[in-house]
Amino acid sequence: MSLYEIAFSGQLLPGARLEQVEANLSKLFQADAQRIAQLFSGRRIVIKQNLDFAAVEKYRQAMERAGAQVEVRPMPVDVEEIELAPPPVEAAPAPSESAAGPQSLKVAPRDEYMAAFVDVEAPDFGIAPVGADLQDTRAPVQTPALDLSQFSLAPLGSDMSERRRATDLPAPDTSHLKLAD
Repeated sequence: MSLYEIAFSGQLLPGARLEQVEANLSKLFQADAQRIAQLFSGRRIVIKQNLDFAAVEKYRQAMERAGAQVEVRPMPVDVEEIELAPPPVEAAPAPSESAAGPQSLKVAPRDEYMAAFVDVEAPDFGIAPVGADLQDTRAPVQTPALDLSQFSLAPLGSDMSERRRATDLPAPDTSHLKLAD
């Protein structure tokens, strides 16, 4: 049994008006305007997956009646085939090295979640060879010139607490006081 996925990229059928298609899809999916606007972002968004042919055809017809042009793709059936088949990636133009910094890499999204990150430009730092020093080289730090001649060390075993002031009085004797029941 073959399974399919249905996706939408914001394309309209010939003769369809954007406002009308948005209203139709809003009714069809019972979604607010913000969620419908996400469908028209230009990115490929998977509407539903793991559908049999009858179900995917039902979705396709409903979306086309609303004025939206959808894409139906078969999904891999075998678990081994899913693991062996790499996700489809659109070829991105080769990034160019700029004076501003590292290269930027653009990759096609693999699903609806990753489609939110399609416009993010991530630096391509690459991988350093084994044994490479990854720490940035820093200029040696100069030790500040300090004059410590005014300081001295206390003799071994001396008390380093504060000096007693002449105004410090011993605590009063309260040994004769008692608490009454």
